[in-house]
Amino acid sequence: MKIFIACSKHFYSEIEHVARILQGAGHEVSYPNSYGDPFAEERLKNLGAEDHVKWRSMMMWIDEDNIDPQDAILVLNFEKKGIPNYIGGATFLEIYIAWKMGKKIFFYNPLPNCSFTDELKGISPMIINGNLGLIR
Repeated sequence: MKIFIACSKHFYSEIEHVARILQGAGHEVSYPNSYGDPFAEERLKNLGAEDHVKWRSMMMWIDEDNIDPQDAILVLNFEKKGIPNYIGGATFLEIYIAWKMGKKIFFYNPLPNCSFTDELKGISPMIINGNLGLIR
């Protein structure tokens, strides 16, 4: 299975471990857009609002191209700054794109309690509770 990993840039340190397990099980793994340069956005914010908006727009267009060839998306949702199972706006958009494309959607941990929990429930992802062996 081809799997796109989606998560906050603050969780990028977890990706390699997860990717190795998935690859060991025969899956192909694709990484988030800015995986190679996770804090590029902060540099662009310092250059000015216009450059940041252009970059953010480009990242959202790239999401569709990255998700389209995949069979599934795996959302790594861990605790961030005291928020359990955190999902940010960009990750939510990636989840939505995958859902619109009919991809399988897996969550590493349970859904977060946030302003868009009902929308996440409507997407009906499979919660794997850290068991990567459930991804098939």
